[in-house]
Amino acid sequence: MAWISKDFPIVANSTFSDIQDGLAYGFVILWYPVHCRECEAKKGYHCDYNGSTGLWEIWFELEDYWMEYGSTLEKIIGSILAARFFCGILFLFTLLAYKFKRRHLSMYDSIEEFLQRQNNLMPIRYTYRDLKNMTKNFKDKLGEGGYGTVFKGQLKSGPFAAIKLMGKSKASGQEFISEVATIGRIHHVHVVRLIGFCVEGPKRALVYEFMPNGSLEKYIFPQQVTVSLNYSKMFDIALGVAKGIDYLHRGCDMQILHFDIKPHNILLDDNFTPKISDFGLAKLYPTDESMVSLTAARGTMGYMAPEMFYRNIGRVSYKSDVYSFGMLLMEMASKRRNLNLFVENISQIYFPCWVHDRFSKGMEIDLGDASLDERIMVKKMTFVALWCIQMKPDDRPSMTKVIEMLEGDVEFLQLPPKPFLSAEEMPVQDSEIDLNDMEFPLLSGSLVVSEISPSTH
Repeated sequence: MAWISKDFPIVANSTFSDIQDGLAYGFVILWYPVHCRECEAKKGYHCDYNGSTGLWEIWFELEDYWMEYGSTLEKIIGSILAARFFCGILFLFTLLAYKFKRRHLSMYDSIEEFLQRQNNLMPIRYTYRDLKNMTKNFKDKLGEGGYGTVFKGQLKSGPFAAIKLMGKSKASGQEFISEVATIGRIHHVHVVRLIGFCVEGPKRALVYEFMPNGSLEKYIFPQQVTVSLNYSKMFDIALGVAKGIDYLHRGCDMQILHFDIKPHNILLDDNFTPKISDFGLAKLYPTDESMVSLTAARGTMGYMAPEMFYRNIGRVSYKSDVYSFGMLLMEMASKRRNLNLFVENISQIYFPCWVHDRFSKGMEIDLGDASLDERIMVKKMTFVALWCIQMKPDDRPSMTKVIEMLEGDVEFLQLPPKPFLSAEEMPVQDSEIDLNDMEFPLLSGSLVVSEISPSTH
């Protein structure tokens, strides 16, 4: 108990005012000696009378206090720091795992976002299980290419379909978006119809209408084909392909450049109606753009326009597809590859130059027992092909003009200048590629120069 005086004792039930008065006048503290002994028993605590001041003092050594209580504080602080460290490590690993997952799923997400934006797409979205049911667990393989494998399947409604399973590379993801973006909006008798698609994580597939007669390639360069196409049928196929390309160039709301017209990408239905396929390298441009820009050459060697390699020739445009069609048309007319090293006469190595020399000298091409009408068709196809493969893009006709020439009278067709394409005449000093590297691919027509490779249907 403490008090100021006998008149102002401060007890347990004293008011705040009593305490304030007591502090103002001073106070006395009374305690029992036993309490001092208990306090001094603790290490570092002392209770003693100070003679100079006449006061009793309670004091302790700071070092001892810190040794007793400081270690506890250190443990608390250490625990907090350790907890923060482990939380930071956990957060870092979580962040790295998230970034790793996002990096690998970014392609899938971009595909999914693209499909969500295409609200007007007509193709059906299938599940991967649907594809397994269509193909009976991918039993009947039709072919295999750079983008994946093609299987024969059957829709629930009855018709057969071709299911192309895409590869898992980034390039095949780009090709998938390109094909859905282009074929998804096209409805033309000479363009293969995209029935549907599948996207489930890394699994991507395209479902096309089935072409029972396969590609045009096996009929131009027959090996074991039981059905042979006469020149009249070849002409009809060529005209159909020309109409399909013309539709791509000016029949849609966007200009579609295929960049890979070749026999392998022309499919034939049961009536041998041609349909353009494989839009993996295709690009969409506004219809008012006559020139386009590309980051790299794309297409198949032997069918690629020279402006893909030589900048001084001209800009890449729809005329690049015209050139590819011209090379295709020349092979259809001759039923042989444009470059052939397995001939006796070295002048026949590059067929377009050889055939131009023949016509310029008033000579005809030996077509065996072909009828007069077929000879006229072949001559017309050859003349049009020579116009299409002119070196400079400005010298080539549009696909609309090509159709007019094919449907017109052969007497009105003039022999164009000789294509400036023979290897010994190429301007090597301006070239961006080694001509020696070009010779072998032209034989097979299968090497692809681009960021991505064409697939097999």
